[in-house]
Amino acid sequence: MLTFLVLVLLSYYPYGSLLSGILLGGSLMFLLGLVDDIYNLDAKFKLLIQLSIATIVYLLGVQIDTIFNPMGGVINLGIFSYPITLLWIVGISNAVNFIDGVDGLAGSVITVSSITLALIAVAVSPAQHITALIAFILAGSMLAFLTFNFNPAKIFMGDSGALFSGFLLATLSIAGVMKGAALAVLLPFLVLAVPIMDITYSSLRRIMKGKSPFVADAEHIHHKLLKAGLSQKKTVAVLTFVAIVGGALATYFTGVLRNYFIYIAVLILIMIVLSIISVLNKPKKIDIEQNK
Repeated sequence: MLTFLVLVLLSYYPYGSLLSGILLGGSLMFLLGLVDDIYNLDAKFKLLIQLSIATIVYLLGVQIDTIFNPMGGVINLGIFSYPITLLWIVGISNAVNFIDGVDGLAGSVITVSSITLALIAVAVSPAQHITALIAFILAGSMLAFLTFNFNPAKIFMGDSGALFSGFLLATLSIAGVMKGAALAVLLPFLVLAVPIMDITYSSLRRIMKGKSPFVADAEHIHHKLLKAGLSQKKTVAVLTFVAIVGGALATYFTGVLRNYFIYIAVLILIMIVLSIISVLNKPKKIDIEQNK
């Protein structure tokens, strides 16, 4: 937010790019997560507030108006635009929160998704440069965070960080991708494949067991990988790879696959360096018995 504010002060505020809704909604979603981190809010109450925030954002113009028609052309959603937009914003916000269960996982997936959305936002017609700028800022912020969040983690994202990041990914995908060509409506499902798969799997599993889909448990996809014997770092590597493959497919359809691989190669190198730094900065354990 501060980075974007500095850029605005140095140039101008880009009206008409749905930024008012994105920035206001992101701030409100962050505050909701912050209060939840401190007071552990009831899940149903938190969902109600999320729907209210999504409604404000919808009224400010962040809307899914059409969907891709496989038979050709697009389908105007009409009155269904409102519930579908709310489902997307609230769903993706919570989906990112759901995958924040292993050191470095949510941050890695968010970084890959942000860079992918930024490249697609520039490639679609008309190009959405402001959306791409915010997506790149989110990716840079997340890389700084990952310096302290890779296993062994020193700081954690919490609901405030996860809901804020998930909200940004959801709204940026609407403003920068879905507003482009008809096929672009399907691209966010590839870009956000990991959180979408996890929230779909988790919700269906809980409902089939007769439980509320809002009640947390330890049976997410990353938990399954950990129980299968993978370490935290290998679990992060596997799911980040899935996110990269989804991003590659999305960028293939928009014709920027070559640029995507260049960015991803640099990103992987940076993440490896950050992971090594995290290990080197691991606090040393003190043997109390020996010191006695």
